[in-house]
This record gives sequence, C-alpha cells and structure tokens, in this order.
Amino acid sequence: MTERLTAKGRATRERIVSAAALLMFEHGVAGTSTEDVQTAAEVSTSQVYHYFRDKKALVRAVIAHQTEVVVGHQEQMLARLDSVASLRAWADAIVALQRELECRGGCPIGSLGSEIAEHDADARADVVLGFNRWERAIRDGLHAMRDRGELRREADPDQLAITLLTTLQGGLALTQLRRDTVMLEISLTQVIDYIESFTA
Repeated sequence: MTERLTAKGRATRERIVSAAALLMFEHGVAGTSTEDVQTAAEVSTSQVYHYFRDKKALVRAVIAHQTEVVVGHQEQMLARLDSVASLRAWADAIVALQRELECRGGCPIGSLGSEIAEHDADARADVVLGFNRWERAIRDGLHAMRDRGELRREADPDQLAITLLTTLQGGLALTQLRRDTVMLEISLTQVIDYIESFTA
C-alpha cells in the first residue's frame, strides 16, 4: 500500500508511525491506544484507519520503523565493526546513548518483542527479522576480521555475533530496570575482550 500513496499520503502515514513509535517506546504497546496516536500525530480517526486496518497492523509498521531507526541508521557504523577498536567505539556509543536517555525505554526492538511475543505471531516474526538483520551486520564485520587474518581461524564469527547481540540485549534490559549503565558496560567490555582473545 505504501508504494501507491501520494507524497502527502506517505508523509501522513509516516507521521502516524513515528508518533506511534515514540508513544510505544515510552508507554509500551498495551499503554498506547489508537486514540493516543491520533492525538500525537494530529490526524483524524479515519486517517489512522485508512492506513492501518487495526492496531496490530500499526504495531507491525512500528516494528519496521524501529528496525530502520535502530539497525538501518547503524548499518554504516556496523559495516565498519571490523576491528576490536571499532567494536569498543560502538559499545561506548551505545552506553553514551543510554545515559542520554537516562536509561529509559531499553532497546526499541527488544521492548516491542517482549511485549508481543506471546500473542502476535506475525509481529514476533517481524521482530526476529529485525534482529537477524542486526546480527548479520555484526557478523559481517567479524567475518571480515577473520578473512584478513586478524582473527584466528578457530574463531567462529557467527557464534561471536550471536554472543555480542545477546549480551547487548540483556545489558539493555538490565540498564532499563536498574536505571544505570554499569552492567551494560561490564558485559559489553567482557564480550569484546573475549573477541579480542581470538586476535592473531
């Protein structure tokens, strides 16, 4: 449907999705009504339902939006995660962002996933695709390191990428709960130290 929209229609749809994404990040999916989105986006009820048949469709659009914000905007940086120094700089940037956000909200993709995982299979699959994209970007950098001989051949970039992403998600969840970045910093440092132990 997005491809058939006029420029004005695309802008209206994006405004609705952006407003919903911010509300769901701050209040959760359950804590965000379509009326809340309508008010925040400054659109009519009919406009919301013109672009989204129901709240589930809106949630799926928010997942796509947040995947693009979190992973898409990181992809240039993720594409350069092909050295230990760049991994550490990336971890520092994540920690700095959490401090800027005062440790609120957690991971925009992970938080959505934890809310919808047990009652919306389609949305859960969308979240999985987002995480797969994130994992692939990390994995590509690690493969590049091994291909250049900077990681020893016994290093497994696929497993290391999974370990790093899983550590990040756990660290973000605990950062949100504890309202401090200590566990996130420690866990990311430890896993990057582990990756460094495989350097040639």
